[in-house]
Amino acid sequence: MTEVAMSVNGKPVSGDVEGRTLLSEFLRQGLRLTGTHVGCDTSQCGACVVHMDGEPVKACTVLALDAAGAEIVTIEGVAAPDGTLSAVQQAFQDHHGLQCGFCTPGMVMSATALLKENPRPNEAEIREYLEGNICRCTGYHNIVKAVMAASGQDVSAVAAE
Repeated sequence: MTEVAMSVNGKPVSGDVEGRTLLSEFLRQGLRLTGTHVGCDTSQCGACVVHMDGEPVKACTVLALDAAGAEIVTIEGVAAPDGTLSAVQQAFQDHHGLQCGFCTPGMVMSATALLKENPRPNEAEIREYLEGNICRCTGYHNIVKAVMAASGQDVSAVAAE
């Protein structure tokens, strides 16, 4: 076991991990931050997306030891401290960008990263950026609308699939 320390959602945290412990496992089991979902363990679904030093990463592909010293933000750290939802979270709620909710944390984290990188993406850019996130329920239409709305754009032109 090796001690690992990092900042998670603005708070210093540490814990003992085995060398093979994934960041997703450390967050979920070690820190009890269960909003980061694990759907595939193969980097295919995107349910485990978190931000590491400001960049989106799939936490199932990062060893906890490789995140030592990093600034990690999980879905639990996206809303304001008083519980006010972020613009992306609110847009997902307002535009029903979720159904079962399993993919939602990863989608929100990816969409947040997209809007940081490109504050006014068009529909094609949103769809391309979210390619690494799989949703089995929604067909993506309302997710795209939610991202458009969070960026302050008109959602009426989003094409139905």
